[in-house]
Amino acid sequence: MKRSIAAMCFLGVLATAAGATAGDLDPRTIHVFYQNSIHFTPDEPARYDTPAVTASENGREISRVVDFGGTNGDRARPQKITARVTIHPVPNDVAAVYDKWDRAGNVQLVPASGPPVELIKFVTAYGGRTDHEVDVSHLAPLLRGECTFRAFIDTWVTPAWRVDFSLTFAPIMEEETPAWMEAWLDGYENRPPSWVMPVFYEQNMTAELLAGGPRAAIVNIPGRNDRVLLYYLVSGHCTDGSGADEFVSKDNVIRIDGEEVHRYKPWRADCRNFRDVNPYCRRWFEGSWSADFDRSGWCPGDRIEPVTVNVTEALGAGEHALTFDIENVRPREGEHYGYWRVSAYLVGWSE
Repeated sequence: MKRSIAAMCFLGVLATAAGATAGDLDPRTIHVFYQNSIHFTPDEPARYDTPAVTASENGREISRVVDFGGTNGDRARPQKITARVTIHPVPNDVAAVYDKWDRAGNVQLVPASGPPVELIKFVTAYGGRTDHEVDVSHLAPLLRGECTFRAFIDTWVTPAWRVDFSLTFAPIMEEETPAWMEAWLDGYENRPPSWVMPVFYEQNMTAELLAGGPRAAIVNIPGRNDRVLLYYLVSGHCTDGSGADEFVSKDNVIRIDGEEVHRYKPWRADCRNFRDVNPYCRRWFEGSWSADFDRSGWCPGDRIEPVTVNVTEALGAGEHALTFDIENVRPREGEHYGYWRVSAYLVGWSE
């Protein structure tokens, strides 16, 4: 009985949030996923489906459609939009969990056209719970009307993980805004943008895929813009966990209309800081812990931050070609190879 009452209360919160109008000035939170299961069950991918949340990719990806009931980006004052995700390991018994490994994952917004946009990109801990909070205010133009969300974890066991994901919309009130914050609001990154354009999404960029040349995307930039930023999210991996693109960073190269606009090597050297959320990481013979190793742009138990590139000068109004290249990716050797998980989108502020 208590469980039924709790479920009714939670559904009431969802209904209230979804029914709020664009004119409301109180903060509101929309719970997109709550304790929804991600697993790998090829014979029964829908095992944990609910009326609202359905699985694909053999259970490793879940989806839900949410109607925001208004245009969240059109309020008189700017809003802070905060995305929160919690990844729970599923207990096996009092001393173990079903999935003890670090797994790549994300929460995506799937637009009506174009590739998905990664709202939060992360790697699970070695069997530990993790919580991530990201300011996604710059994505306001996409967070309106009916939206499709997906959560993905690259697991190979069942049951594996449970996911919570929510979005909180908090208008910034004029009477609560001190003088120093007014200057902050005038900044391009914090002023509501005019448009967001999904550009690229590839979760298995390999040497074979790049053999024919860099991956390309054609974009059509609307009107004249004060500023255009490219958000680029990337992490390097290898199938056997030994060297290659997980532990040897490679040059990532972004070009616009054939001209190089950004080149860098993703790298994280602070993974030791996350050992506490990695209860099942292994200790090697020389005394080091697997969760501590430096990696190509990520750490077990943490999220991957986007790299932002100012491309205003390179992307005037009209059509342009963007290419994404990663140099010297480890080619396939038997069953194993290096690969990269990459996505990108543009954010523009019009005159």
